[in-house]
Amino acid sequence: MKIRTKHFFYTIGACLALCLVVSCQTSKPDQEQEAQANTPTQEDQMKVVKLSAQDTSGFESIRKSFVTNNPGYDLHYHPQTTELEQRPVPRLAFLQTGGGTAIINDESSKISVGDIINIPAGARMETDSLVDLLVFDIPEAPPTEIPVFIRPDWDPNITDTPGGCATETNAYRRILLTWEGRNGPYLYHALNAHRVRIMNSFTHYHPLEGGFDEFYLVQMAQAKAKIITSEKVDLITEPGSVTKEDLPDLLQQTPLDVGDLVYLPRGVAHRGLDGVLAQVITVPGFIPGSEIGIDHHLKAISDRLSLEGEERLPYHEEAAETVVVK
Repeated sequence: MKIRTKHFFYTIGACLALCLVVSCQTSKPDQEQEAQANTPTQEDQMKVVKLSAQDTSGFESIRKSFVTNNPGYDLHYHPQTTELEQRPVPRLAFLQTGGGTAIINDESSKISVGDIINIPAGARMETDSLVDLLVFDIPEAPPTEIPVFIRPDWDPNITDTPGGCATETNAYRRILLTWEGRNGPYLYHALNAHRVRIMNSFTHYHPLEGGFDEFYLVQMAQAKAKIITSEKVDLITEPGSVTKEDLPDLLQQTPLDVGDLVYLPRGVAHRGLDGVLAQVITVPGFIPGSEIGIDHHLKAISDRLSLEGEERLPYHEEAAETVVVK
């Protein structure tokens, strides 16, 4: 099946203008109500911003949706900086580019891409070279046993743990902050982060009630790296109601590059493919039982509509054989 590809080279103003044109073309009140009911709000939509291109308007769109969906949190991007000024809230800073040495209060450490810096409320951070940082304001401080510098490639307590979106036996999957002790040593129930190389994940979503928002912060990407998404989970999970006319807009494919920040609100189905190494960040965390697989539905749709070859919907073959909930 040919999947519609998103490239995200638009501005917020262009999106608003397009929405106005579409709404003007719909004249009947009942048609307007039906369209509104079936169209995700801005807060419910998958978004991608290219941080390396300093797309400030795109980042603000993600930030607005994230803050609306997650009261008590905030999100900031600091490109090419050597310091983070004091703030009255605790923060978690994800190092995206650069490296060197960082100092917080009386503690210092080498830092490199993939690290998280755990910045206490009221603390200031300095670095000896320019770095790019994605910073989350968090509603509660991490437990005291979590280190200030969380270094997945240097901390002997953090080792590869296949699972989630990377189940291969040789998977690169470092659990930095996690929900359950069986997954890693650093437990925190306000934000989780797994640094993962995703080759072929299963397709899933997180429910609106009891689920979580997710980010991909892309730190390495192979040539064909991509993410498949859908904002039509309600339709996919009723496979008997899907027609061939629904197929062109059922799934979207977005190529991924280093520096992309992907926002996946609760309710958006997604599947990473073909070599995406990302910090997979979740708020409030990887809550057990909140990763709901839909590959069996995608297979059922393809089978029922007798789709063949490239017409078939893409799905994870192993996950499609059963109902997957993680």
